[in-house]
Amino acid sequence: QVRLLESGGGSVQAGGSLRLSCTISGVRVNAACMGWFRQTPGKEREEFAIAMIGNDGTDYADSVKDRFTVSRDIAHNAVYLQMNSLKPEDTAIYSCAADSRRTGGDGTSCYRRDFMYSTWGQGTQVSVSS
Repeated sequence: QVRLLESGGGSVQAGGSLRLSCTISGVRVNAACMGWFRQTPGKEREEFAIAMIGNDGTDYADSVKDRFTVSRDIAHNAVYLQMNSLKPEDTAIYSCAADSRRTGGDGTSCYRRDFMYSTWGQGTQVSVSS
């Protein structure tokens, strides 16, 4: 059974940085597509991952491109989201998700759409003040 556990959320001022971690069990990080999603206050969770990583590389939403970086650590079986130049509109609950049917290699592709992901973490709160 695949399980995901996020950590690293917190409160920062605009312009600050945070690094989120997603610890994975039940599947190797290089045997799945991994995505980071967020849900802003009063809204539904965004349908598309803000950041995604697989064996074929990474992809980002325009809203976070050049500010956020997704990476993975095979030795620790984890995925990270480095968030720089944070803005108040980045305030949200951030969740990692796994699509263990695809790897982004061996003829498969990773997608940012939420329904491609079958396992979700509980989320971690990020609050950015102006």
